[in-house]
Amino acid sequence: MDRLCQDCALPLKGRADKKFCDDFCRNNYNNRLKSEDSAVLKRINFILRKNRTILSKLNPKEKAKVQRKKLLTAGFNFDYHTHTYLAQNGNLYVFCYEYGYLAINEEEFLLVKREESLWLS
Repeated sequence: MDRLCQDCALPLKGRADKKFCDDFCRNNYNNRLKSEDSAVLKRINFILRKNRTILSKLNPKEKAKVQRKKLLTAGFNFDYHTHTYLAQNGNLYVFCYEYGYLAINEEEFLLVKREESLWLS
């Protein structure tokens, strides 16, 4: 049975463990794999950056209360965040990078900005 190039599907000649015809096919194959991964990462990073921008615009003074409707109208996506923080009092803060929110109730949120010194601990 002939072994085939993983990129162009032409028969391979040479070593038994050879996977590609040449460097062009090897590079083309690996670049195609990376571009598929890259598309997913780009989409997720776009959503995260948009969420961060919305939180920063609605929270100019490091703390602010805002309605769920206002976040949703601005395009905020509650399904995407970078991390959470459980405070000693049991409150769960959800963050998009340094900007976050705490659900006060189902319709109201407290927006916060995490201080740089807290990131280091």
